[in-house]
Amino acid sequence: MVVVAGGRITEVRLGDHPSTVEVIDGTLLPGLVDCHVHLCADAGQAAPDRLAQATPDDLTATIENSLRAHLEAGVTTVRDLGDPHSAVLNSRARTPNVIASGTPLTIPGGHCWFLGGEVRGPDAVRRAVRDRVAEGARVVKVMASGGVFTPGTDTAGTQFTDEELAAAVDEAHAHGLPVTAHAHAHAAVWQSLRAGVDGIEHCTSVTRSGAHIDGELATALAAAGVAVCPTLGSDPAVVVPPEVLAMAERAGLTQAILQDGVARLFKAGARIVAGSDAGIGPAKPHGVLPRTLEEYVASGMDPASALAAATVQAADACGVPERKGRIRPGFDADLLVVEGDPLADITALRRPVNVYLGGEPITIAARS
Repeated sequence: MVVVAGGRITEVRLGDHPSTVEVIDGTLLPGLVDCHVHLCADAGQAAPDRLAQATPDDLTATIENSLRAHLEAGVTTVRDLGDPHSAVLNSRARTPNVIASGTPLTIPGGHCWFLGGEVRGPDAVRRAVRDRVAEGARVVKVMASGGVFTPGTDTAGTQFTDEELAAAVDEAHAHGLPVTAHAHAHAAVWQSLRAGVDGIEHCTSVTRSGAHIDGELATALAAAGVAVCPTLGSDPAVVVPPEVLAMAERAGLTQAILQDGVARLFKAGARIVAGSDAGIGPAKPHGVLPRTLEEYVASGMDPASALAAATVQAADACGVPERKGRIRPGFDADLLVVEGDPLADITALRRPVNVYLGGEPITIAARS
């Protein structure tokens, strides 16, 4: 029995319970944490490309709809890692809990340049980090490599110089903020590690000859203790357009390769956190995190480790380890009840019975 007051868990009891309390049949979990979402992107076709033309009202409506979809899936905390001109930071929507980076730092013409975060040179990078601090960012996102969905960028190469990336990390840490790096390229992952980042997004280790996380890199990531967010997970009912598959395959990013990477990271003892990259396209709808955990299990993670990646490990990566990710007195009463036992069958996460945010029940829309 979980006792809640003022939005916090005050007591957790085992055994008998008063006859007046509500009894729910299912498995009780902490609310899930998605470490990589894009709330401004509506998960439609070419969603990132349309962000530059979106009005403030458009963005506000999309953010609210995105957050609602996460909540109904049992995701009570999200980390937003990229928006146009810090729209999420400027939004008043904070339900569920939002940890946001604002606009990511990229080079002129670099990955997601159209979001407004182009910068060049160590001094300008430092100023950009200070701007994010002033805007209220709780994490700094840097695009250390090119990306699949930005034409003309290089997924196999670095974007920033060593000096620029080190400046971003140094300035962010001086203000008490972590840095997470979008890094598809093998070289960009190593560069980010040398710079001292706190997290790696995607971590696909793309080279000119394909994508492969070798033993040396996996061991180095584990030793550094950085939070690695592989961003697997998609809606299998969605048919991905051939041109999108072709783009990914040109970068060496097949499903088998991605799952092999997670398997190698897990075996090496890397600190894996759960993030879905929700919003970037139809196969990545908001609230898709349960599918992310299913793919982690399919990659060789045991269900308990996959659940930890979306609770305790994710809360730590988001900077809220003393409030989120556990059912414990003093923690926020963000709770999820699912039908079945996810330790025996991870797909149970797709069957939420009840969701509570700060102890308040969330109405779950009927599912077809």
